Amino acid sequence: MKKVAVILSGCGVYDGSEIYESVLTLLAIEEGGASYQCMAPDIDQLHVINHRTGEVMPERSRNVLTEAARLARGEIIDLAEADPAAYDALIIPGGFGAAKNLCDFAITGENCEVNPDVVRFTQAMNKAGKPVGLMCIAPAMTPILFGEKVSFTIGNDPETASTIEAMGGSHQNCCVDEIITDTEMKVVTTPAYMLAGSITEAASGIRKLVTQVLEMA
Repeated sequence: MKKVAVILSGCGVYDGSEIYESVLTLLAIEEGGASYQCMAPDIDQLHVINHRTGEVMPERSRNVLTEAARLARGEIIDLAEADPAAYDALIIPGGFGAAKNLCDFAITGENCEVNPDVVRFTQAMNKAGKPVGLMCIAPAMTPILFGEKVSFTIGNDPETASTIEAMGGSHQNCCVDEIITDTEMKVVTTPAYMLAGSITEAASGIRKLVTQVLEMA
C-alpha cells in the first residue's frame, strides 16, 4: 500500500490548514487505496485569528503541530522527525497557514522564505523522484522548493500569480475542478479554495490532484 505524507500548517483557514481541503485530501487518499501520515512543524503560529470575526487575537498564541493534531485526530508526527524514505508521495493542503506558518509568503511576498523542515522534507521527496501535490495558496512555495522552471497554479488571480512568478516558476491559469501537472518535476497543483465557492467545488480538483499524485507514486 502506498503511503502519503501530508504536511499540515495548523487548523483553520485563516491561520492554519484549510479544514475542508485537509479532510478531503485524507478522504481521497484512502479512497484511492493508499494510507497517509499527517505531520507538521513544531513551531508557533504567526498569529491566532478569531474565525468568527476575522480579527487577530494578539493575546493568544498557538502551536502549529498541536493545532494540526486536531485535524489528524491526534495521529500526527513532528515534521522535523519525519523520514522522507518512508513515504511514496507528499501532499500539502492550503489555507493561510501554508503562507503564514510553512512559509512567510503572506507577509513578505516575493521575498518569501520557507520553513527549513518543509524544505528538507519536500526536496528529499523530489530528489527521490516522488510526486508532490500542493493546493490553494501552498503552491506559492513551489519556486523555492523545486526551482525556477516548475509549472504551478494558484487559480487565476493575476496579482498573486505574478508575485509567485517573480520568485521563479511558471504559473498556469486553472479552473477550480482541474489540476496542473509538471510531469518532469512530478509536481501537481490545484486552486481549491483559491477559487472554490463550495466544498463540492473544492472536492472536484482535490480528488483529481490526489488521483494524479497516487498514479505518479
